[in-house]
Amino acid sequence: MANLRDIRRRIKSVKSTAQITKAMELVAAAKMKKAQDQAIAGRGYADKLNKVLVNLKGNTDEESHPLLAKREGNKELMLVISTGRGLCGGLNTNLYKKVVSVSSETTDYVTSGKKLRQQLAKAGKNLIADWEVEDPVPFNDAKPIAKFLTEQFLSGEYDRITVAFSNFVSTLTQTPHVAQLLPIEASGLAEKQDYEGVGKGEVGETNKEEALGVDYEFEPSPEGVLDKLLPLYINFQIYQMLVEARASEHSARMVAMKAATDNAKNMIKDLTLEYNKARQAAITAELLEITTAMKAME
Repeated sequence: MANLRDIRRRIKSVKSTAQITKAMELVAAAKMKKAQDQAIAGRGYADKLNKVLVNLKGNTDEESHPLLAKREGNKELMLVISTGRGLCGGLNTNLYKKVVSVSSETTDYVTSGKKLRQQLAKAGKNLIADWEVEDPVPFNDAKPIAKFLTEQFLSGEYDRITVAFSNFVSTLTQTPHVAQLLPIEASGLAEKQDYEGVGKGEVGETNKEEALGVDYEFEPSPEGVLDKLLPLYINFQIYQMLVEARASEHSARMVAMKAATDNAKNMIKDLTLEYNKARQAAITAELLEITTAMKAME
């Protein structure tokens, strides 16, 4: 009977675990919906902002602004956006592998999310800053990050600023992605990029022709407007990447918790079957003992 008590204890423990994972799955699903709504809300704005910038660049010298000027050096600063908590499958592991594959020994890192911050620190990487972002992501949380990265680039300390994050494709698919933030590439303005939520795999020439076809009037000058819009563009890029990463986190966690709940249910079925077999074996053994004792008394 001790064996039966152990099995009952295991069944009770697995049921408790299944209740927890189910609750976490439902919470992650609700948060994922909010993050998706944030990404969708910014799609139209991102598209219009890109078109205005493309038109501005068509009316100004490409090298006229320091945020557009390309540099010869290879000193890189990478912002890595990971999760603050675990239980989200291989999301952080896949992102870390991507970061390691595209970065160099001289790359410095800025992090948002403690999971990869801890992993990069253990690997001996040079971390110069860390940022905490609330959930859901407020736009104001992206501003200090964008300002810090812009200042690092303008100071001449770094020749290139990149961002590594998990790009939200669908509930079941999140892909690690590394995008160049600074200097701003002319082709990048015209292209519709996945993480901006304004299209997938579309060639930039059509978007560029459409943007240049609009007759804007810029006051006081195209250069003055460009000087104001580029920081806003960087802020929005950081914000959109944070939102994509957060949607990926909640999606991955929801899927992982659903898989854990399903596994727990299967384990409960197996343990229940094992319990019934053991109980039946115990009953059969008792009947045999009683029958043997009765025959011995005859």
